[in-house]
Amino acid sequence: MPILFQVYKNTKFVNYSFHMVTTRILLVEDEQSLADTIKLNLELEGYKVQLAGDGKKALKMFRQERFDLVILDVMLPEMDGFTVCEAIRLENEQIPVLFLTAKNSSSDRVTGLKIGADDYLTKPFNLEELLLRIQVLLKRSQRNSEKSTPDISSYTFDNFMVNFAEMTVLTPDGRKVNLTKKENTLLKLLVERKNEVVSREHILETVWGYDIYPSTRTIDNFIVTFRKYFEKDPSNPLHFLSVRGVGYKFVE
Repeated sequence: MPILFQVYKNTKFVNYSFHMVTTRILLVEDEQSLADTIKLNLELEGYKVQLAGDGKKALKMFRQERFDLVILDVMLPEMDGFTVCEAIRLENEQIPVLFLTAKNSSSDRVTGLKIGADDYLTKPFNLEELLLRIQVLLKRSQRNSEKSTPDISSYTFDNFMVNFAEMTVLTPDGRKVNLTKKENTLLKLLVERKNEVVSREHILETVWGYDIYPSTRTIDNFIVTFRKYFEKDPSNPLHFLSVRGVGYKFVE
C-alpha cells in the first residue's frame, strides 16, 4: 500500500512567508525516498529540516544543534529509534518527539510513549495528518515553554549587572556600558541558553532574521566584543566560549 503524500511544489499555493525565527525539525528516517519527500514538504511549509539517516548520526546532530521538534523512525541503522529517544529525553525533557514507523503493534506504541515520545504515527500515512500533528505538538510545546520559562529582563554574573530592558551593562567598577540592539539580543540568547552550545545558524536566524544574513565572522566579532566587556583576560575567556565547528556557549 503506497504512502499518501501531497507534494505542493508544482502548485501556486505554496506559502513562502517565513517567521523571523524558523522552526527547526530533526527528521530521522533511513528510507531515502521517503525522507526526501517528507523533507521537501516540510520545507515548503516553512520549516527548517535537518535529515539524519541513522540513529547515531541523529543523536550527534541533536547534541550539536538546536531543534524544536524531532520526527523519529523506530527501525534505524546503527541505533534504533527507541534508544535515540531515550538518549534525547536524558538531555531534554521538553522537545516534542514524534515517532514515524511501520511498526503498528500496540506494544510498540506503548514502548514509544513510555520512553518519552509525544505522538506516534504509523506508515502509511497522509501528509496532511503529519503536518497537523506537527502543528499541534509545536503549539503545545510553545505554551509549555511560555509557562515554564519567564522572560529574562536582567541578569547578574561575575559582578556585572546586565539590564536587557534598558540594553545596558553595569560593570564592577561602576561604569555603564550601552549595548546595541544586536548585542543585547545575542547576549540575552546566550544567557537564556546558559551552558548550552548555540549553533551559528541558530544565532543568525534568531538575532539577524531573514532581512540580513551576515557571515559567521560577524558573530565572531560580537563574541570578541563581549569578551572585551566581560572577561578579565579576553585572550583566555571563561564565560564566552567558542565551540569549534558548531557555535558558542555562555558559561557563568
